[in-house]
Amino acid sequence: MTHRISARGISLDFVPRGGVLQSFAVTDEGATISLLHRVPWTPDEVPADAPPHQQWLAGDFLAAPMGPGDHGLHGLTANGDWQVTPSTPGTLRAVLAGEVQGATVVKELSVQDDHPFVYQRHIFIGGTGSLPVSNHAMISVPNGAKLSFSRKRWWETLGQPLETTQGRSRLAYPRRAEDAAEFPAADGSTVNLHRYPWGEQHEDFVSGIEDPASRLGWTAVVRPEEGDLFLSLRNPRSLPMTMLWHSNGGRDYAPWNGRHKGCLGLEEGAVLPVLGLSSHETPDPLSAAGQPALITLDPMGTVEVRHILGAIRWPTGQSVAGVMLDGDLLTVTGDWGAERKLPLRGAWLGRTEPTATVQKKPALDWDL
Repeated sequence: MTHRISARGISLDFVPRGGVLQSFAVTDEGATISLLHRVPWTPDEVPADAPPHQQWLAGDFLAAPMGPGDHGLHGLTANGDWQVTPSTPGTLRAVLAGEVQGATVVKELSVQDDHPFVYQRHIFIGGTGSLPVSNHAMISVPNGAKLSFSRKRWWETLGQPLETTQGRSRLAYPRRAEDAAEFPAADGSTVNLHRYPWGEQHEDFVSGIEDPASRLGWTAVVRPEEGDLFLSLRNPRSLPMTMLWHSNGGRDYAPWNGRHKGCLGLEEGAVLPVLGLSSHETPDPLSAAGQPALITLDPMGTVEVRHILGAIRWPTGQSVAGVMLDGDLLTVTGDWGAERKLPLRGAWLGRTEPTATVQKKPALDWDL
């Protein structure tokens, strides 16, 4: 069953199975923008031993823990059921059926008149220990895209390629590089992570680590042919990582079968295990800089993960040069002078952060 909430100029659809923000649509400058991705297969095409969420893979969902877990890849939050509870107009709340490391998890999605944004938060009530967590958005980019980011310290791949025998990964693994425009490829060349696609028939995963001085974490994805722009906003002191999943026909087995193309996974979180080199260093370079490498639960309290997704018209196709928040006004600037000023709940992302702990993680088998 799909649940819809709306406000003037925006609506969203939520599916309790897997806790999926399946889609959201923004009306802006006379156009309707809907750019979240959905897989091209039906549930009965998914093998029985595949993670359950592959049956309905779409939109945005919470991965907690992100990666391998007792309840399948990306945890119970992605593979289990959520119960929608009574909510106020413009807001949807749901509670996960089951616990994550002893924590009750509450999802809240909200929209507001004339705001082109979905405001979401996940509340972990109680629980013990630390875990990798991310919001797992997927953007449809069939005609290519230009990517821009808030300032990053470096970019880094997994310990091993996503695909080696039943598909293809094109980046070098494990590898670190400061310049996203010249990230090392497996063949000795470099690729530009500011562009999608940068290769043919490949499946790759790479993470960017935020500059500790950043006041606002942001990622902008411009779709020049469609004339629109996707925005992802976060508190960099809580979620210091931007992870890019390039899924572009690089898997040859079911249900992918080489047909899953034009999907850009844009995952914001605190997920030390995806860093193929940094996760084996003591202390790891995130914790050493005062950044959370994982989310740490509070057995006597709550921990919140907040995130904002948005979409606007952007007919110039310019790459985004900057995103600045001043009070309740967000200004997006293009590299050739285009500008949009957008209303935003300026205090939504907050100024507090969960406590991080230093934990070494072994190399894990990632099958996103």
